[in-house]
This record gives sequence, structure tokens and C-alpha cells, in this order.
Amino acid sequence: MKLLLVLGNDDTHKLITHYIKPLGFEFIRYTHVPKAMDSIDEINPHAIIISALDFPRHWKIMAKFVRNERPKDACPFIVLKGENFSVEEASKASFIGVSGLVAETLDSFTEISRLQGILSRYMPVDERRRTRRIYTEPWQRFGFVFTRPDNHVLITGAVKDISTGGLSFMPDNASLLKNMGVDTDLEACSLRTGDTILSPICRISRAGRIISLSFFYFPEKEKEVLNNYLESLPLMELERIKKNQLSLFQN
Repeated sequence: MKLLLVLGNDDTHKLITHYIKPLGFEFIRYTHVPKAMDSIDEINPHAIIISALDFPRHWKIMAKFVRNERPKDACPFIVLKGENFSVEEASKASFIGVSGLVAETLDSFTEISRLQGILSRYMPVDERRRTRRIYTEPWQRFGFVFTRPDNHVLITGAVKDISTGGLSFMPDNASLLKNMGVDTDLEACSLRTGDTILSPICRISRAGRIISLSFFYFPEKEKEVLNNYLESLPLMELERIKKNQLSLFQN
């Protein structure tokens, strides 16, 4: 599936690709609206995202152009808005067939979920999930270990993705998971989220080389800690990008 991105800002591009990657799209980016419009028939995108912040006049032109040939159910058209995006502009977006408006900063879990939700609503994604999963990166500092309930062996490994509802886990030694099947409850778990260690009770929902775990129970307020940390990740990512750019500039 092809996702056409019409974005001028590199930071926005990095955030979009990071959080949409789980939906299985191939990303094609243009930084000029006329060139993107000229290439639509050749690209034949399954969805389009354009920044109204970068292209305050041209996003409406492109939306009308797309809707002349491609209805909403064939090609969702999403506009990324800045903080000064007016109610009048929002009304125009709805009238000309924009599928949804999302804050360009993507600085909350709500905005990320809205973006993913709009795309998954229209697209035949490979795997629809009740909650959106975040593919982990080392800077996010996720970690997970648990003890087998039958023989009390400590299982270490890596968190591959995580959401408010569960995580996927690749053990360092897959043989230690032998005979552990679906619906096995794991009561001795430790989940690192940044600087905090949480103690959820998990249940195996899918077995294999990488196992899927659902969060069955959290001690008081720990679920809120996880939710808040997941919501903070977009802003942390943006700050990390800015710091890296500043460091390169200073060097």
C-alpha cells in the first residue's frame, strides 16, 4: 500500500513514518504540491497526507484535485493542521472531502490514534488491532522480564512493540519458553517504561518465536503510568530530533 506524503518539514516526516509504519504502508514523499499532483496517477496512492502548515493555500487545491478522481472510500485524504488552523478552514476541509484533520505535532497519544484510525478505517490493513502498537526503539527505554510460573526460570529478552493493551516480546533464549502456550498467566513480570518499573500480570495471547502478551492486571495507578509514558513519546521523539540537529550544527 502506498502512502503519499506532501510535507515540507523533515521532523514531521520522521514522526509520520515512525507511527504509521505498523500499518504496512510504503512511503512516497514530495515537498512540492504541483509535483505531487502531477505524479498522482503514476503513483496511484492508497492514501494521502498533506501539511496545511507547510502549504496553507495549496492543500485545498490538492484536496479538490484528488476528489475529482478519487472518492473518500478509495483514497483517504488527511490534512495536518497547525495550532492556528481556524474553524472556517476546518469547515472548508469537510466540504471539499478531506477525510480527517490531525495536529501536525502529533504530541499526544490521542492524535497518533486519530491518524492511525483514519487510515485503518479506510484501508485493508494487514492486522487491525484494538489498540495501536508502537514499535520500540532503544531511546524509549522499554524492557521486560518475567519468571516462568512452573519452574521459576527468569526469561529475559526485548520488547518489540507495545500498546496500552499489551506487548510483543522476543526472548533471548526461545527454548526456555517450551511448553508455554496461549492463555498462560504470568504473575511475576517487570516492565520498564523509561525510569519506572511496573509490575503487570500478563497473559500469553499468541505463542511463537515472538510472543504476544496482553496486560491482564496492573497494581493501583501503574496502568496510568504506562498510558502517560506512551502519550509522552511523540513529544520526546521531537525533542530528541531537535537535540540531535542542534548537536550536529554545533559540531
